[in-house]
Amino acid sequence: MSSSTITELEQEELLEKSEVFKIKGRDKHGRKILRIIGKFFPARLVSVDVLKKYLEERIFPKLGKKKFAVLYVHTGVQRSENFAGISFLRSIYDAIPANVKENLEAVYFIHPGLQSRLFLATFGRFLFNAGLYKKLRYVSRIGYLWENVRRNEVEIPEFVYDHDEDLEYRPMMDYGLESDHARVYGTTPALDSPVTTYSMRCIS
Repeated sequence: MSSSTITELEQEELLEKSEVFKIKGRDKHGRKILRIIGKFFPARLVSVDVLKKYLEERIFPKLGKKKFAVLYVHTGVQRSENFAGISFLRSIYDAIPANVKENLEAVYFIHPGLQSRLFLATFGRFLFNAGLYKKLRYVSRIGYLWENVRRNEVEIPEFVYDHDEDLEYRPMMDYGLESDHARVYGTTPALDSPVTTYSMRCIS
């Protein structure tokens, strides 16, 4: 089954029922949280046009004109099921109104895999504007998320906690909020700070 086999209305209803996008809670800076659960996204059933319309009509207006943060849960995302693809993501990013982009102040990326880190480090700056990288924070463990987000205000699915437990048996995985910038360019983040931002140098 694909997006061409179900109507646009059915696609919108599917997005609504799956709760891929949900605005609830705030981080410790008082910013609204837009939670995105990657595993819930029906990538093979929803077209890019329907997703744009859904975001424009049901999500962006709820954010208002205030600053906000995105909480993206990458846990359990599979290319064959719920990964939309690079061109899809780029078209969605380009469709975001300028005022919404300006009000986005932080992106908390939960459980980033090695492939997603390498992809962003290699191709991210060609797909998104440079300002986005300054706002991106990798979160390898849920426990570190609560240093920046109000715990009792955000709903995290149980499978995310289960994955967290699994990672405890994989010592090669990194802990906490960290930066690929330190790895790519050989710099070292401050030892007394668990939060560092991801950024890319513009190569001329």
